[in-house]
Amino acid sequence: MLIRCLRSLLVLAVCCAPAGFGQPPVTALNPTIQQIVDAVSEERISATMKRLESFGTRYILSEQDSPTHGIGAAQRWIFDEFKSYSPRLQVRLDPFTVQKGPRVAHDVDLANVVAVLPGTVDVDRFVVISSHYDSIAFRRGPGAPRTDDAGPRSPQEVEPIAPGVSDNASGVAAVLELARIMSRYEFDKSVVFIAFSAEEVGLLGSRAYAAKAKQEKMQIEAVLNNDIIGTDIAGDGRPANNRVRLFSEGPEDSPSRELARYTKEIAKRYLPYITVDLVFRRDRFGRGGDHTSFNREGFAAVRLTTPSENYANEHTATDTFANASAPYATRVAKMNAAVLASLALAPKPPVVSRPRTGMRQGSGPSVKEGAGGKPPNGGTPERTLQAAGGYSQATSARPLGPGISRGKTGYDAALRWEMPKPEPDIAGYAIVIRATTSPLWEREIYVGNVTEYTIPDLSIDDVVIGVKAVDKDGNQSLVSPYELPATSPARQEGGVLPSPAITGGGQ
Repeated sequence: MLIRCLRSLLVLAVCCAPAGFGQPPVTALNPTIQQIVDAVSEERISATMKRLESFGTRYILSEQDSPTHGIGAAQRWIFDEFKSYSPRLQVRLDPFTVQKGPRVAHDVDLANVVAVLPGTVDVDRFVVISSHYDSIAFRRGPGAPRTDDAGPRSPQEVEPIAPGVSDNASGVAAVLELARIMSRYEFDKSVVFIAFSAEEVGLLGSRAYAAKAKQEKMQIEAVLNNDIIGTDIAGDGRPANNRVRLFSEGPEDSPSRELARYTKEIAKRYLPYITVDLVFRRDRFGRGGDHTSFNREGFAAVRLTTPSENYANEHTATDTFANASAPYATRVAKMNAAVLASLALAPKPPVVSRPRTGMRQGSGPSVKEGAGGKPPNGGTPERTLQAAGGYSQATSARPLGPGISRGKTGYDAALRWEMPKPEPDIAGYAIVIRATTSPLWEREIYVGNVTEYTIPDLSIDDVVIGVKAVDKDGNQSLVSPYELPATSPARQEGGVLPSPAITGGGQ
């Protein structure tokens, strides 16, 4: 039987749906998303990069009151731009204070600029696109440019001119352009557009926002952070060639890694000429970005950045529009548009993991895969916890992990998931499978509108399995993977090695 080929980890083909289930257009282009992608304007991206350059510097200790120069003028201009796009955008300043320290000469009051486009179905669930609008330039010592430090070691090293076009007027330009376009449309979830401040001195603006979001229990589903997306020729002459790096923090199936996989899949669908290079690492060595602030608070966040950085220009007075690439920034903005709009229109991810307080019944109908997608031998749908995710005969009724077990036989993949308060346009769910060593999902099975499913003859120990929701327009949620519980440091032999620290702030 074809289904027995599941044992092979080399199967890359996407399976057809079992008979009896309607297959939604899971790979069709959503016309609304395509319109948003096509509307991204290189002319406007270019104009924004030039406008932010015109403020001379956006260093956090630069002028606050000048109408034409310094961080205060830049902040007010970004705020006014957001306000001009649509009355539906809720625009505000999120203030915070940076205190005097080794890198900051005196206390200073700053603000992130935030614009929220409220959702129409799940208004309290948020998807975020962000960048930072502050800039910095510091004096270089003799020899090669420093590339392993996130900022000046003291305030005395700061130069008065810091145009910061690639780092990071390019990211702000993408955020503003998407706010302009997407504010014309309605989305299921709320969309947040943020320009952070004080990234260059320790990610302080994003830290303040992420900490407050966690305290207020915001349901932030995804954060796309754009930082240095305005350069397409590296200092050694290496071109970007329509590629963009995407950094995501582990472990293997962390929320950030699932967001990374989703980003690559959607980008390939809407912009096949752009290659998203997944880098399974928090960020570059010795450097950081605002996505890290969200990861620290438990939110799924990734960093999008050029693979062709020019270290001689970064954090110097030569990070100008003349040394940047608006066409490249526009292509990356288009990719962000596809992913952000897809996330905002898609259902929320299914729930595959809940704290266990005892045995309980499954939450919906189920099916065991067989001929025609029906229970074999004329059986009835399986509803017990044992059959769909709780306990396994093969392990003496020990819990294997929420929502997944080896089923009645001990040799199947029995799955269960939940969808609290499902969206009204849910079409069904798809199960995805990949080898444990594969970075991407390799196989997909659309199972219909059920919340339990069993795949015969598939060892749950040898592959990674996840489930995602699909609506009637083909919009897909993020994948919820079935994971082993984390090993407790106290129980792990030899202890746990600490993760490498990010030096300083952003870059």
